[in-house]
Amino acid sequence: MPEKVDCVVIGAGVVGLAVARRLAVAGRDVLILEAEDSFGTQTSSRNSEVIHAGIYYPQSSQKAALCLPGKRQLYAYCQDHGVEHKRCGKIIVATNKAQTADLKNILVAGQTNGVDDLVWLSSSEIAQKAPELRADAAIWSPSTGIIDSHQLMLAFIGNIEHGGGTIAYRSRVKSVDASKSSLFLQVECNGELTLSANTVINCAGIGAVGLAHKISGLDAQSIPRIDFAKGSYFTYSGASPFDCLVYPVPTPGGLGIHLTLDQSGKARFGPDVEWVKDIDYAVNPAGKEKFVNEIKDYWPSLDPDKLHPAYSGIRVKTMPDAADFHDFIFSGPAHHGVPGLINLYGIESPGLTSCLAIADHVAALLNT
Repeated sequence: MPEKVDCVVIGAGVVGLAVARRLAVAGRDVLILEAEDSFGTQTSSRNSEVIHAGIYYPQSSQKAALCLPGKRQLYAYCQDHGVEHKRCGKIIVATNKAQTADLKNILVAGQTNGVDDLVWLSSSEIAQKAPELRADAAIWSPSTGIIDSHQLMLAFIGNIEHGGGTIAYRSRVKSVDASKSSLFLQVECNGELTLSANTVINCAGIGAVGLAHKISGLDAQSIPRIDFAKGSYFTYSGASPFDCLVYPVPTPGGLGIHLTLDQSGKARFGPDVEWVKDIDYAVNPAGKEKFVNEIKDYWPSLDPDKLHPAYSGIRVKTMPDAADFHDFIFSGPAHHGVPGLINLYGIESPGLTSCLAIADHVAALLNT
């Protein structure tokens, strides 16, 4: 006989943990299944750790709808739970007239989304705020920040365990049978285990689509096509002259090679965008030349000898819409017809910022 459980969340990244926390707090009996031997080993530990303001996303998108409330919730949660973070702000810079026109569009898009604290900076104001920058114009975003994502996930785990939830590591879901009244999961965990669940939430990140194809009874037409965008990061061994984040005008597939800071103020750069078929986290040192060229466009005094390969991450991109935009996808029973099953696809940036709002959205889909 299969072991009966109420709610299974697949994946212990920051979004899976946020969803599990939300359900546990609401009184659901939650089991998290994580294939790796720890939490947050993939996308959640391989990003810029930025709390995004919510500027860039089309107004009708899920990203726009969830980033702003997620940002507010995340700052409040960090304050209440002692998670290390800084509301350091960021400058988005334009280094030529064409980029200045794009920057004006970004300002309008952000204001349309409800980001009401953006400030347009002239070249003289930029020189006063960040004299090392070379820019014709810029936007100042004071509500952008940085967060210690590891501390955040630990705090979520504490909430989950306090609510009676459990995490099972080294527990890989091999298949799900959604053709019966319950959802039956075959789990590889020192042998094989069969679970029967009322609710299954697929938060497997870069593996979510692959897992969805292993769910019998799920219409394959409900599963989107995806692409993988690899982003590499370089660290800077010298002192950063900036006490805020610095972003160029966005590029296709990403936000450009930007400067972010860790909690100690050390600078790191990235990510770039490399479309890949396979998951490979190696950083190619030859990519340094591209990084140097793009960074020097806005920070001419960069010392290339202090730039070193660091790490990379994989962003899963849903197929773009007509406007070439890759949005979050929440595929629940109203979409695919399987009671109790929700698949989350394309949860990349601003997934970290939006995680608490994403959890609320999932709970609403479950009427929890």
